[in-house]
Amino acid sequence: MQIYEELVARGLIAQVTDEQEIKELVNNGKAVFYIGFDPTADSLHVGHFMALCLMKRLQMAGNKPIALIGGGTGMIGDPTGRTDMRKMMTVETIEHNCECFKKQMSRFIDFSDGKALMVNNADWLLNLNYVEFIRDIGPHFSVNNMLRAECYKQRMEKGLSFLEFNYMIMQSYDFLQLYERYGCNMQFGGDDQWSNMLGGTELIRKKLGKDAYAMTQTLLTTSDGKKMGKTAGNAVWLDAEKTSPYEFYQYWRNVEDADVLRCIRMLTFLPLEQIDEMDKWEGSQLNRAKEILAHELTELVHGKEEADKAESAAKALFAGGGDNANIPTLVLTEEDLTDGGIDIVSVLVKCDFAKTRSDGRRTVEQGGASVDNEKITDFRYVIPASALSGEGVMVKKGKKNFKKVVLQ
Repeated sequence: MQIYEELVARGLIAQVTDEQEIKELVNNGKAVFYIGFDPTADSLHVGHFMALCLMKRLQMAGNKPIALIGGGTGMIGDPTGRTDMRKMMTVETIEHNCECFKKQMSRFIDFSDGKALMVNNADWLLNLNYVEFIRDIGPHFSVNNMLRAECYKQRMEKGLSFLEFNYMIMQSYDFLQLYERYGCNMQFGGDDQWSNMLGGTELIRKKLGKDAYAMTQTLLTTSDGKKMGKTAGNAVWLDAEKTSPYEFYQYWRNVEDADVLRCIRMLTFLPLEQIDEMDKWEGSQLNRAKEILAHELTELVHGKEEADKAESAAKALFAGGGDNANIPTLVLTEEDLTDGGIDIVSVLVKCDFAKTRSDGRRTVEQGGASVDNEKITDFRYVIPASALSGEGVMVKKGKKNFKKVVLQ
């Protein structure tokens, strides 16, 4: 099975402009394709995961990825899926986020010897002469057509700023620049980007003619990657300092039964033949499928050693086996204590189980907190220093959030 057919079999292809042309480019390793990432944070998250895995698959098949970092478009912000305008970021913040992205992407994509490129659209967007740009690019866009795009229609009711209205033009201009500078002949994105991507392909046709248009194609991947990010509240990060390998493992271990095999097919690199056999699994076998999914993806992001540790910690907590040493731990010092102990609400906040003390208090009062399997309903409850010494105590929020708390 060739790579394009594999992408289809894995459920990764939703819509294309010219399937035959795209199939030939991809299967023959002649695709120079890009996927864009706006640097709105200093870490990629699970919403980006599918795009990174897709880039890895295509590179393994001989195609050349271009990771486009939106240092320029990030100054505006994509209105897609938003009900309000994004917070404006400084140039320094954007540059810092771009550096963080490159480090994380290198775990998936081989940038050595020109096998892949990472470029920043700030290189061509930030120094544009506005009048020249509007005269050169503006005539190729119909405002009527732009307003019919779903990403703009969603914002029209609450107000769409002219700043954001420019986003489609800028993303389209990105494809033109990537084509002229690097020979980029293909773009990938989720369904929420379809209008923007078509804008880029059409811009090349109108500005450079049919020959150039024939060399560029648009491919729409499934939108599930964005859905994963939204499911996680964009809080499951690929940075181990933001989301520990154990927490990352647990996120995938806890996917719904109905989603686990679809995630394995889309995101792991297990052979399709093996996954086809797993499609027959039912009942308790789905728990094993979730363990496989969690381990495979944690290994992709954090390496085999961390994936093994996370799996062992999960078994220690939920199955009565594994190694307790790998359980996520909060280490307290004497400075964290008051009168020889620490109250349960403070512990929940320090464990990141509650954002604020008010949030922690609600968790306790609603019966969502326990210490060593004993439910705590009094928010004034204090864990004494004597209990925290040695092995410490196990603090739990809900059914799936655990942390060992010890006194150093």
